[in-house]
Amino acid sequence: MVAVKPLILALAAGHLAHAQLNTAAKAAGLLYFGTAVDNGDLSDSQYLPNLETDDFGQITPANSMKWQPTEPSQGSYTFSQGDQIASLAKTNNDYLRCHNLVWYNQLPSYITSGSWTNETLIAALKEHINGVVTHWKGQCYAWDVVNEALNEDGTYRQNVFYQHIGEAYIPIAFAAAAAADPNAKLYYNDYNIEYPGAKATGAQNIVKSIQAAGARIDGVGLQAHFIVGQTPSLASQKANMAAFTALGVDVAITELDIRMTLPDTSALQTQQSTDYQTTTTACVQTKGCVGITLWDFTDKHSWVPGTFSGQGDACPWDSNYKKKPAYYGILAGLQSGAGGSTTLTTTTTSTPTTTSSPATTTTTGAGSGTGAAHWGQCGGNGWTGPTTCVSPYTCQVVNPYYSQCL
Repeated sequence: MVAVKPLILALAAGHLAHAQLNTAAKAAGLLYFGTAVDNGDLSDSQYLPNLETDDFGQITPANSMKWQPTEPSQGSYTFSQGDQIASLAKTNNDYLRCHNLVWYNQLPSYITSGSWTNETLIAALKEHINGVVTHWKGQCYAWDVVNEALNEDGTYRQNVFYQHIGEAYIPIAFAAAAAADPNAKLYYNDYNIEYPGAKATGAQNIVKSIQAAGARIDGVGLQAHFIVGQTPSLASQKANMAAFTALGVDVAITELDIRMTLPDTSALQTQQSTDYQTTTTACVQTKGCVGITLWDFTDKHSWVPGTFSGQGDACPWDSNYKKKPAYYGILAGLQSGAGGSTTLTTTTTSTPTTTSSPATTTTTGAGSGTGAAHWGQCGGNGWTGPTTCVSPYTCQVVNPYYSQCL
């Protein structure tokens, strides 16, 4: 993609701000760093100015492309809300990850309560996919074709499609999507498949079943709805991603947020920053992980408080659009693979590990050929990496959690 956004400069602690997230993601070899966007977010006057920066290079419509809003009555389509998000992505020159075609939730009643046979539901499934994908053909970088088809033990979730079609509904859906838009990347998307276990194995079996059926699958979306202090370790996440890419598909982190039990504290924010850094680092250091998407970027519009009682503050921006320590954890993770020379300390526990510097781990003075690279982290609360920068850059304080070579 050709960048058309102006470079947004800001002041932080009297110094020029750091590189922004999408810029850092592309420098690390990813295609994008992005966020989900819901139509209601756009009525917030503060939302677009924060979205339309170089922090973001990809947008996912959170709800407006699902079955209920796009085909509320059979054969009758409404695309206006999805078009609003697609148009925003085009205006900003962002990748558009389209979400989703087949899910057990947010279905119209004619699907959930219909008198279906195997043949009639297959026909309705194919017709819906063709109608929706054709409408946005050429606009979607990727589609989440099937969403959340598994139980926690890796078996197939009981839903209307599985009830009448069986597990074949998944390769049928992928084949229909490929026929409607041959150029879109096609993903299976789910949660709790970010670490090795029965559900991740089930998702790998879905990839194999689609391939065995002769249909195309290009990637697996790891939703990554995590809890502060319970994020899988770096080693676990990297091993899990590698198990998927070994099957010949890409992976992407598609719905990242890391919630905490309220009230928020500085200790929880510090841990949250580490957790975000761990997951971001796993993607950067996995060949075949193409990008990272937040499930909205500000606590003001997060889905978490309405779903998980007593929990929240899951996003890297707070409700006043102030960047939290989590933001700088993400940035450090994006920089963790710079030059391919990062050394990481990993464990096999569920506690996230702390990465070293994105450049070298030497701490010689600025003006020498060693130290943290331009844009690299060089300080902050709990930082154990280099505290100086390669010449001609100097270590400048951005906030108490993050200092950077500028």
